[in-house]
Amino acid sequence: MEISVFTVDAFTNLPFKGNPAAVCPLLHELSDDLYQKIATEMNLAETAFITKINPSDNFTTGSRFRLRWFTPTNEVNLCGHATLASAAVLFQSKKNENSVLVFETRSGDLAVTQQGERYIMDFPLNPEPSLCSCMFDKAAKLMVRLADSCDRSVLTSLKVDPVALQSSERSGRVKGLILTMKVLSPGYDFYSRYFSPWNGIPEDPVTGRPLLTAHTNGHRQTIFVGLHCDIM
Repeated sequence: MEISVFTVDAFTNLPFKGNPAAVCPLLHELSDDLYQKIATEMNLAETAFITKINPSDNFTTGSRFRLRWFTPTNEVNLCGHATLASAAVLFQSKKNENSVLVFETRSGDLAVTQQGERYIMDFPLNPEPSLCSCMFDKAAKLMVRLADSCDRSVLTSLKVDPVALQSSERSGRVKGLILTMKVLSPGYDFYSRYFSPWNGIPEDPVTGRPLLTAHTNGHRQTIFVGLHCDIM
């Protein structure tokens, strides 16, 4: 059995930049054990597996697919950059004819729209956090917001031991730690770092959906936009 694997760098037009994900368009479902073994061997933050829902569809004409994400150690409920990467593979490599693709996932339906060179996805809504430290229970992610008076160097120079971090929390309630701070200068909205040794990811290049939701100030919609996806 041959399985095509695409390595996609999201949010960049240059190889080896951005946030990488592996994408596997599959003609048939595989066993969970095989999904996990492939993701472990790829050893990226997430490996995405796309399968057809309607047997008569193909990757060029179909508009609705099933999507699952695996880290090197386990399956996860949601991954933004790997979803955009999956859409990029279908649009660019499989020449999909539709302007909107819908993925059925553990977190519900996720739609990705192609607008020129951009891919736009709506995220599920999380309740607005009211504290500087908050817990997103469904995603099992803990977010800590540093004081606005902190300098950026406090965040960038922070040394985190992934082994010690994982050992400090074994209840299963926390699967990811987000450290973030508001930016007071123009050009950026916030700085952040994301650690998830519980999922086999010491530090992820991008911090993920809960951080975006936390910084939307209660808006009803969170939009995730990928300007470029470099496919290798």
